[in-house]
Amino acid sequence: MTLRKLCARVQLFLTDQEGASAIEYAIVAAMVAVVVIAFISPIGTQIKSIFTTIQSLLVSP
Repeated sequence: MTLRKLCARVQLFLTDQEGASAIEYAIVAAMVAVVVIAFISPIGTQIKSIFTTIQSLLVSP
């Protein structure tokens, strides 16, 4: 590979914007996952409490 071809490939790599878009989508997906996990945990605790109450009412006479 000649130096001219190498310089052309490096220049194309540095000006390519597709990789940046993929990284931005990955960051947004990670942020959504963090928010979902933050809200699911308290809701899960409340649902567990409801089912525990129902179970204790069904078991006791």
